[in-house]
Amino acid sequence: MKLVTEGLMNKQAAFELGISEIMVKLHRASAMKKMQARTFSDLVRKSELLQ
Repeated sequence: MKLVTEGLMNKQAAFELGISEIMVKLHRASAMKKMQARTFSDLVRKSELLQ
């Protein structure tokens, strides 16, 4: 979640983590569900509050 909310594209985050782009999308969807974020921008705002 951190890499994507910091502005990296899915493909870049996947490369950094050594996983596939599809896995990044699945993890992002899971994070949005856990954080109760309706949109990606909502997820970014909520992640900033955690830091």
